[in-house]
Amino acid sequence: MQETFFTSKEASQITGCTLRQIQYWREKGIVVPVISETGTGRSIYYSKSNLVELAAMVYWLSVGISFDIACETLKRLKSQEPELFISGKGKRFMLLLSAQDKSLSLVEFDRDRAIASLDEGKSVIPVWLDVIYQQLKEKTSY
Repeated sequence: MQETFFTSKEASQITGCTLRQIQYWREKGIVVPVISETGTGRSIYYSKSNLVELAAMVYWLSVGISFDIACETLKRLKSQEPELFISGKGKRFMLLLSAQDKSLSLVEFDRDRAIASLDEGKSVIPVWLDVIYQQLKEKTSY
């Protein structure tokens, strides 16, 4: 089966991020295209897993997560669950932000734990990759 690749312009249209965001994230090493990461214009191509990364960043920024936390979350997800971005199967996670010690933890979503964390004064931010996969599937043949 042949893998499908997307130009920067296509990736932008599919994920909802701007071309400037894609360029900046590429330059900073946040979302690195699979083909010609140092190229420009038409020589850069993104894989389907790159689209998931881009869409996740767009989603997190749109719900008010800071750029630094969004980058850290993506980095943690890629190191903790590398298959998530390749498999095409989404999972649900949550970010727990503790107000007391300003710590950030990324854990698999559990409704009871989310409620308990809220009761403890922690912010709970959903990281539902299954929703992101579904949105991408509707826009591509993912």
